[in-house]
Amino acid sequence: MIKLYEERRVDLKGVNKNVEGYSMKYTYKTVNICSKEITFDINDNVITNVEFVDGCNGNLKAISHLIDGWTVEKIIEKCSGIICERKLTSCSDQLAQGVKKAYEDLENCI
Repeated sequence: MIKLYEERRVDLKGVNKNVEGYSMKYTYKTVNICSKEITFDINDNVITNVEFVDGCNGNLKAISHLIDGWTVEKIIEKCSGIICERKLTSCSDQLAQGVKKAYEDLENCI
């Protein structure tokens, strides 16, 4: 198994390919939200061990538990486009962007 450690900012785009047999720990630096960063493991197409740094502690712990084991596509489908108050994004939306970028980076390493 390949283990990579990446840190990047990205825009949300579509995910089309499948990645099998690979995994990595990923840290995503967020923008325009209370949480400073999100870390998670991506194994094949499944996201686990999601942790938010700062932000609404109880809500973000709940999100982390609820989505544990979800696929990249499901997280993007359910979490993209959610906004928080007057911001144009949210912790959920930033998670979707980070998961998508991690998946793309994993595809590019194969």
